[in-house]
Parts: sequence; C-alpha cells; structure tokens
Amino acid sequence: MSSSGPRTSVPPSGRSWRDRRLDRDHSFGLRLTLASVAAFLLLVPFALLAVLVVGAWPPLHGLDAAVTDALHRFAADHPVWVRAMKAWTHLASPGPLRVAALVVVVWLWCRRARRLALWVVTTMVVGGALGALLKLLVGRDRPELLDPVARAAGFSFPSGHALNATLAAGVLLLVFLPFTRDRPVARVLLWTAAVLLVGVTGLSRVALGVHWVSDVLGGCLLGMAVVAATSAAFRTWREQAGLPASRATVDGVAPELAGPPGPHG
Repeated sequence: MSSSGPRTSVPPSGRSWRDRRLDRDHSFGLRLTLASVAAFLLLVPFALLAVLVVGAWPPLHGLDAAVTDALHRFAADHPVWVRAMKAWTHLASPGPLRVAALVVVVWLWCRRARRLALWVVTTMVVGGALGALLKLLVGRDRPELLDPVARAAGFSFPSGHALNATLAAGVLLLVFLPFTRDRPVARVLLWTAAVLLVGVTGLSRVALGVHWVSDVLGGCLLGMAVVAATSAAFRTWREQAGLPASRATVDGVAPELAGPPGPHG
C-alpha cells in the first residue's frame, strides 16, 4: 500500500501565462481577461466602422443618406417633433452630462468612495478626449441638407453626444446598480433610464440632421469600450485591495457602496 507525499501548490510565478489569465482567484485572472476581451471586441467593430467611414464605403454612405433623408422629410413636416428633439439634444449634450457626472463625483467623495469617484472622472475624461481626437483624425463632414432644421459645428465622426451619453449611462449603471439589490423594479428602471439616455440622444442627432447614423453608432461603440476598459481596471484594484469580486452588470463596480461607508472607501 503506497502513500503519496504532500501535494505542493504551484506558485503563480511558475504557472503559464494562459493559466494565470484564466485563474478566477488571481487579480489579473479570468475576470480581468474577460473584461479586456470585451473592451477589445467593442473596439474591433468601432475600428472597422472608422475605416469604412474614412474610405467612404458606398453601401454605408447610402444607408446613412437614406436614413437622414427620411428623418429630415419627417422633421420638416412635424415642427413639434423638431422642438422635442432639440430640447432633448440640449438636455443630453456633453456639457450637462459632465455636470451630472461631477455631481456624482462630489457625492461619492463625500461618501469616502474616492477611488470610485476617480473612476467616474477617468471614464468621462478619457472618453471625451478620445472622441475629440478621433473627430480631428477622421475629419468627416456633417450632413448637408437644403433646408436644415438644426445646425452643428465641427466634424461628425464619432458623435460626441452619443459618446458622452454612453459614458454617462455606463457611470449611472455601474455606480447605482448596488442600490437596486433585491429591488427588481428599481433595477429595471435604472437599466431603462440608461438605455433611453443613449437611444433617444442618438436618435435626436440623426433626426435633426446633424449626424449620420454611423456617427451615432461609432460614438456608442467607443463609449462602451471605454467603460469596459476603465471598469476592468477599477475591479482589478478592488481585488488587490481584498474586496470581494462582483459582476459589474449585476452588482455594479462597487457593491459595498450600498452599505455603510467602510475604511476602504
């Protein structure tokens, strides 16, 4: 009858790169890997869309033109619709959304959730800066209509309104999801508010004839990629700080926020 000796665990430094990437218990393991893959998968269609925009791919241009013409004809016959779209596009413009994000930052700072406040600032600033830089690099002109119902300055791709609405919606969700724990109605309302913020903002820009559909799609894809990347970095810090892992789309990035402020902030 043979007896086996004590089993020794393999130290992280002796494990393969693949094993460390797929390790649920490692701070740079499976969760961060999946989040990084998600960010990459969002950047791939954005990059492809940008290439098609720069190359003026005829099918994409035809789709953009067809949607813009149809919505412009509708807007020309419905002034109430135009006023509603203008009111929404001003309300959900980058300026007011950044002010709202600043209010959230101040609130988080007062709750001693300072790293989470920094995550909100980083997400909004990085996303906004990327959008402004890409507008200059792509240099796409806005739609030119014979009788426009609205005007906007600057380049067109990606849509700054759609980008910032997506960033703000991501912040809204990931910060406040912990407060919807065991409250399914509140969770549905929060998700609905986030989706409406992005969807109606994007619709308003195309309906007013100041953006192409592909501009709005590009802004949304870029915004989601930024949120995925910054939230992955934040969740990595949480695990390194000894805080329990969470599912971002269910628990938010800081589930402990719904409880009393702790020493970790």
